[in-house]
Amino acid sequence: MKVVRYVDADGATRVGVSDETGVRPLPVGTVAEMLSGDLARWRELLTKAGPPSPEPVRLLPPADGDMEVWAAGVTYRRSRDARMEESTVVDPYDRVYQAPRPELFFKALAWRVCGPGEPVAIRGDSTVDVPEPELAVVVTASGEIAGYTLCNDVSSRSIEGENPLYLPQAKVYAGSCAIGPGIVPAELITDPGGLVVSLVVRRGGEIVFTGRTDTGQIVRPLPDLVSWLFEEQDFPDGVVLSTGTGIVPDLDFSLEAGDEITIAVDEIGELTNPVVRGKQAMTWLLRRRPRRTEAIASTGSFLR
Repeated sequence: MKVVRYVDADGATRVGVSDETGVRPLPVGTVAEMLSGDLARWRELLTKAGPPSPEPVRLLPPADGDMEVWAAGVTYRRSRDARMEESTVVDPYDRVYQAPRPELFFKALAWRVCGPGEPVAIRGDSTVDVPEPELAVVVTASGEIAGYTLCNDVSSRSIEGENPLYLPQAKVYAGSCAIGPGIVPAELITDPGGLVVSLVVRRGGEIVFTGRTDTGQIVRPLPDLVSWLFEEQDFPDGVVLSTGTGIVPDLDFSLEAGDEITIAVDEIGELTNPVVRGKQAMTWLLRRRPRRTEAIASTGSFLR
């Protein structure tokens, strides 16, 4: 069972529950609406799915409204070692791996997130680029873990390696984030610390890289990461927090335009995206930007 966003046969965007019976619409317009309360409200809404409807025309990323995607870095030993290998300044990565406070960084607004089958991008000014397959937690406005999804935290190793302060440019750009295929409710995941994470990159139909790890290698408890994220911030529409990667190719590997990335996590599913290069190939994301009238309405009395 997954909560999914999808386009139906009439071209409308809907939210529903996908299970063995098909896709059953939920009585909400957005995932953000489901996450805007506490965990009890999220679970109550899940019980209100209607009868199965025709199969979705296509799936969309399970993030919308004012949802944000954040990410945790250096949560796996492999990630720490890879960051130290690529960087001219190695000390910060070892220190944050062992520190009480985790590395947390903003990744994307909902409208900038790519979904299943949609292209992700590598920067036009980068020379070494990698996918980062990650388990992501989906969190309610109350700070409770509602479910789990997949995140591909596409990154420029060459830019971050040049200077750790370039992290935002290495991580946050058009086409750098994909999530999906849906959100598996937390109560259906028996052991989130024991899930197998895998990655396959194909080029011209041939596998050019594959990797595998498990979430038991994450050095920090997932609720601890969420607690730090909510320490001095509110997320009234909920938030997706990607929990770091344990699969990092050697420095002689880099993504190329035309590659196909498939990431997978046990009990959650697969997320596949083709690769393009440069922001011009991602201008279609601009059509997802909320219209100004919607933005003004959402601010309420603030603008009055």
